[in-house]
Amino acid sequence: MEPVRPEFTPDPALSREDMEALQREIAAAATFDDDFDFDPASVRLDDSEQQRLPTGEQGADSDGDPPLVAGVDQAFVDDVAVSAVVVSRGSEVIERVHAAVETEIPYIPGLLSFREGGAILAALAALDADPDLLVVDGSGRIHFREAGLATHVGVMLDVPAIGVAKNLLCGDPREPLDRKLSVGTTVGIESDDSVETAEQGTLIGHAVQTRQYDSPNRHINPLYVSPGHRVSAVTAADLVLALCDGYKLPEPTRLADSYADAVKAEVRDGLS
Repeated sequence: MEPVRPEFTPDPALSREDMEALQREIAAAATFDDDFDFDPASVRLDDSEQQRLPTGEQGADSDGDPPLVAGVDQAFVDDVAVSAVVVSRGSEVIERVHAAVETEIPYIPGLLSFREGGAILAALAALDADPDLLVVDGSGRIHFREAGLATHVGVMLDVPAIGVAKNLLCGDPREPLDRKLSVGTTVGIESDDSVETAEQGTLIGHAVQTRQYDSPNRHINPLYVSPGHRVSAVTAADLVLALCDGYKLPEPTRLADSYADAVKAEVRDGLS
């Protein structure tokens, strides 16, 4: 996969002000509506039991092949970012690739793509497959300037992308989240005064409950799912639910996370 918008390449040498200005341009170039070629009803993991989206059109099950979905996750070996990409069609893994790139800046909230983006782009460039959808470990539109990691990569490559984060970076949940949510529950996240590029009250993503304990004394926190590019907030949440298989993480990023851990030793040996 090669960049369609190379002018948005995440350059860690930029000043913070220039990085933030570039993110505003990326957000302006992003599409936060559904604009993809696959049938969303075909997104499933088990071919024998065609999972359908929990909301939206509820006609007959899709007969189309599931799209190629690439899970993208990162790990670190000292100051080297290891980006792992696993491409699947349904439950079948098609391809795995990784790239390791030395980071040049520390972690700065809101500027993650300038720290990790180089490794992600290098890994995606190594793919033979041409994914229909990226599921990225990181934020998309739930971001101070609506340009999180999934948005930055999605716009650069002009590929539909979804951000799946474990923590809420910004925004205001429409309902309290300090309670036990049942699996499949989605709670809208609206922009507030922490999101400088969106009108307050804009739906920028969802808290999505993908797994929950049966015990009344313990609970699992939701994931924070937001559109990166060419996917709407509602569809992003639905697709993540359709891509879950009993774990908290959706399968694309769970597989990428596992692969990233597996290659860390290889990368560490190469650096020694």
